[in-house]
Amino acid sequence: MTKRNKIIYWISTVWLALGMLASGLQQIFHMKGFVDIITHLGYPLYFSYILGVWKILGVAAIVIPKFSLLKEWAYAGFFFAMSGAAFSHIASGDSISETAPSLVLLTLTVVSWYFRPADRNITSTNR
Repeated sequence: MTKRNKIIYWISTVWLALGMLASGLQQIFHMKGFVDIITHLGYPLYFSYILGVWKILGVAAIVIPKFSLLKEWAYAGFFFAMSGAAFSHIASGDSISETAPSLVLLTLTVVSWYFRPADRNITSTNR
């Protein structure tokens, strides 16, 4: 892995982890304005607890070493959660400024996954 790719990986991963951790905590503790957003999008409030806990567990999975398969699942979960959030905002008629955070986290998810080091990839056992 080149130095450039490592830098891209770590910058995107740190920002992804911080964003997911912050939004996960916001969802679990129903911080400032979050209740309005989730009800505006048409989701039940209990859904935020589920997403918040899974986001925090996903952050732990992508940051700790080893467990390549778990990392793949975390990236997939982040991708589905953020693409779903973006679509929910668009379907609700929200502006781009309201949709942008989920699109930024979606982009960081893809970039972090794409540039991850070889030791964080799943290796095939079939030959």
